[in-house]
Amino acid sequence: MSNVFSKAWSSVIKPMLFRPKRVQVAALCYRTTEDQKEVLMVTSRGTGRWILPKGWPIKGKDGGESALQEAWEEAGVQKGQVEGAPIGAFSYEKELKTGLPVPVETFVYSIANVELCDDYPEAHQRKRQWFSPQEAANRVREPELQALLRQL
Repeated sequence: MSNVFSKAWSSVIKPMLFRPKRVQVAALCYRTTEDQKEVLMVTSRGTGRWILPKGWPIKGKDGGESALQEAWEEAGVQKGQVEGAPIGAFSYEKELKTGLPVPVETFVYSIANVELCDDYPEAHQRKRQWFSPQEAANRVREPELQALLRQL
């Protein structure tokens, strides 16, 4: 009988409880003013809360290039310099169109020398705004992202 439970655990229950996280990429676009750095944030389309531009990796692009593409679509970043490997990551649960939440690990890429354009794909769906790193950290929900922003 324990063999039946063991098979049920390994083939049905465990995969449902311990699903691997899906991967997204985010763009931490920043600029330096006279006093400090500022972070570009956008509102989410669903809830309107402040987030970093982010999305699924794009086939044919590496993580940084995918993050820069998301920054263009969601925030109008027409130019920017990806500064190498991810500077950190954060986890959250994304609600899919089906209503089911999926665990997501989001890798954050730093983008410098940002130039903005006013006409971009999601301009009428989102707001964008520059925030100090501390204010940006106060506006996001994810503790790991808050810590990352406070390190700037």
